[in-house]
Amino acid sequence: MANKPVQKVLVVDDEEPIQELLKYNLEKTGYEVRTASDGFKAVDIAKKFHPDLVLLDIMMPKMDGVETCRLLREIPELQKTFIVFLTARSEEYSEVAAFDVGADDYINKPIKPRALMSRISALFRRDNKKTSPVSTITIGDLTIDRTSYTIKIGTREINLPKKEFELLYFLAQNPNKVFSREDLLQNIWGSDVYVLARTVDVHIRKVREKIGEDYITTVKGVGYKFALN
Repeated sequence: MANKPVQKVLVVDDEEPIQELLKYNLEKTGYEVRTASDGFKAVDIAKKFHPDLVLLDIMMPKMDGVETCRLLREIPELQKTFIVFLTARSEEYSEVAAFDVGADDYINKPIKPRALMSRISALFRRDNKKTSPVSTITIGDLTIDRTSYTIKIGTREINLPKKEFELLYFLAQNPNKVFSREDLLQNIWGSDVYVLARTVDVHIRKVREKIGEDYITTVKGVGYKFALN
């Protein structure tokens, strides 16, 4: 039986003691780890390393974590990569900005290694449990292909960050069914990730900007649905 591939983690933080702490605990758990001290180095390493997870500090010199995340999400090979922000900042706007550019989770410093390892394991477990009876959904001129994480409208191909893709795919699997924000948070982000209900609104807005306003409908006071005309 073939051995399961080792999961790869990129740690991005300008504080060397935090890099060393995370690298030590991740390698002890069995992950392959690379480190970067700023966003530019992180993007360069990620293009070659193709991490399964990026742990990303927000407050960094040269380029902050939000901009780094945006650039990472533009790399096609990283569409399925988890990005988890690590930050000492607890303001709500930082959390919204993080999820706005495609983050999967948001953890405040100081970091507790055991709790962090548990959150990482939960992310990977939830991803492995996701099974889809249909890999491709075609509705009108919209095609959603889960095997390649690509979307086409006619002949135009659109790349969505992982959570935006999963949100659209989930709604399209359940056409004309209304889901509350809480339903979507539970099904897309899971109970192990602590995010604001507003995060759903941000992701819906981003999806609409890319595929148009006609597919996802707001049901006032209830939530969202994928509308079949």
